[in-house]
Formats: sequence, C-alpha cells, structure tokens
Amino acid sequence: MTDQTAPSSPDPRAALRRKTIVLVGLMGVGKSSVGRRLAAALDLPFRDADNEVEAAAGRSIPEIFAEMGEPAFRDGERRVIARLLDEPPHVLATGGGAFVNAETRALIKSKAVAVWLKADLELLARRVSRKDGRPLLKGRDPMDVLREHASLRYPAYGEAHLTVETGDTAHAVAVEAVIQGLRGYLAPSDAPSPSESESK
Repeated sequence: MTDQTAPSSPDPRAALRRKTIVLVGLMGVGKSSVGRRLAAALDLPFRDADNEVEAAAGRSIPEIFAEMGEPAFRDGERRVIARLLDEPPHVLATGGGAFVNAETRALIKSKAVAVWLKADLELLARRVSRKDGRPLLKGRDPMDVLREHASLRYPAYGEAHLTVETGDTAHAVAVEAVIQGLRGYLAPSDAPSPSESESK
C-alpha cells in the first residue's frame, strides 16, 4: 500500500513572521485590540508597550505622568521598546506618542515593520470618551486633544512602513486589512507580476 500522506504545504504567512510588527497610531484606534488578534492570526507573541512600561516602573501610566511627568514617561517608554525590539519577532502595540519620539521611531523603523492604524477622529473621540485613565485627556475635550495630536503626530506616523485605514468595523476586518498590507510589503512575490496584469 502506497503512502498517501501529502507533503506539508508551505505556510503562506511565514514571511509575515520574520520581523516584529509594531502598531502605531492615535489613542483609541485599537492598537492593543487589533494587535492581540493579529498576533493570534499570525501565531506570534503579543506585547503591549504601555503594560511593559508599567511593569518596569512598578506603577500605572497615570501615576508615572502625575509623579514624574511626560518626559520621564517617554524616556522609560523608549528604553522599554528598545528592549522589546531585541526579542524574537512579535506583535507590539505602542502608545500614541511612542512613534513621535525620533529615537524610538528610528529604532522601530530599523528593526521592525511599523504599521500606522488610521481612523476618523470623530470615531476615536467617541471611543476614548468611554474610558478613564488616559492622562493626556484629563480635564479636556477628547476631540480637541485628538485634533492637536493629529496635527503634531501625523507627520511622524506617515513615516511608518504601512498605513492601514480602519473604520468602525469589527476588529477581524482590521486584522485582515493589516495582514493584506503586510503581505504586499513583506511578501511582494505573492502579488501578481506586472506582466500578468498587463497580458491581453
């Protein structure tokens, strides 16, 4: 009797696991929620930079801001992200201001694939107004803060390797959009060649 076992087919997502994938973008865009699902879909570990900063500091982010100020937080954030980027490939969700720091941005761009999750500001304002614990929103209108952040941070976010527009859709839709973007960026050989698209 012949062996009917078929050879295992190559994993089509293997190319997407060669580098750490770093999600950047404004607060409320879903970096952590999408990141966890993306990590599961790609069979990669997931890390949340804010959680890692809190663990390293032994206090919450609101406490760090209140006791030490934003510059100290950004410095700790940069050091934590640098350490995480030396780990094997994973999906990393970052805080909204992390990629704006020039040193942090250069590290991410050199060692990982940066994906900017971008969404409508009004949608983000609705999302962040439902949650407490964001130091940068304390005593302020979320829409005003988001407009300011968009003006200041979009030029930095624009340096990400990929931009993925996410709307008010299920996280699974955003995850699939990120995977498609990564496939085009990391595994372009999977895309149709110009000669195929131009053939008559």
